[in-house]
Amino acid sequence: MPGYSSILIYVGLDLVGDGLLKLPFARRLRANWPEARIVWCAGKGPSVYATTLKPLVDGLIDETIENAGFGSSWGDLLTRPLGGRDFDLVIDTQRRFSTSLAVRRVRHRRFVSGAAGWFLSDGKPRDTTKPRSMDAQLSQLIEAAGGDPNIATAPLRLPAQAVGDARTLLPDGQTYVVLAPGAGNREKCWPLERFVELGHRLSARGIVPVFQLGPNETDWVAACRAVPNAILPIQDAIARRMETAPALTIALAQRCKAAVANDAGGGHMLAAGDVGLVSLFGPTDPAKFAPAAQRLTVIRAQTFGAETMDAIPLDAVEKALATYL
Repeated sequence: MPGYSSILIYVGLDLVGDGLLKLPFARRLRANWPEARIVWCAGKGPSVYATTLKPLVDGLIDETIENAGFGSSWGDLLTRPLGGRDFDLVIDTQRRFSTSLAVRRVRHRRFVSGAAGWFLSDGKPRDTTKPRSMDAQLSQLIEAAGGDPNIATAPLRLPAQAVGDARTLLPDGQTYVVLAPGAGNREKCWPLERFVELGHRLSARGIVPVFQLGPNETDWVAACRAVPNAILPIQDAIARRMETAPALTIALAQRCKAAVANDAGGGHMLAAGDVGLVSLFGPTDPAKFAPAAQRLTVIRAQTFGAETMDAIPLDAVEKALATYL
């Protein structure tokens, strides 16, 4: 594996969803090159790695540059971006050819890009076919740079406050399972009553159901609270005036044995907690959107003859969950 002392990662911009999807990539980068200085550069806008998700990349990314101002204009080909800074390795995560030409103007020793069928890249993956999922595309870039895309990911360094709050909300001595019934689009939601019934079944076995509900799911609180021994940690955290940033959700996941979630941002945060995850899909394609979890079971509605989420039987989910318990 080639050694690099400095690495630049170029992205267009990162919103919260982008940052969660790219987090496994950042963890694999650090695992491959633990001594490198890794700089994350958003050329056309902001990056949540400098703000909302900054605590999650502590120890993974050494510097985040926002709104770097290159990659949008052909005039960028006449300059040396980033004030002429140089890097051992530059990885361009996007595939627009003109942008990749501009990124290639950053001084480097090795350049990796999937643009134009890897035409500009100094290295290629064994299989140059573009995968459907973003995570697989990013893994190709690591392979093209000479790294191991299947390496065990570097651990997250969550803030001590989030870790402590998670321990308070989910004390030692119990077995916890996260149930995340929400999604931004409710067509992607497995019926709430099945999440609730799964919670009843877990509780009957002495396992504590932990319902992860977001701000748009307050109308579900009463039904979830009715499950014996259920915990709603985010609502409890709000009541205790704790910080409820994504770091807390991930810290909570780390204290759980397993999780069940729809295709939604909550599932990606649970995956970041390295919990065994049962991921439920209906109208969307897991080949493109499945979380990059280290331990993952995908259940598709199509397996049961329909695209709607209510086609997924409760028993199938319970059986899949049992493999992690």
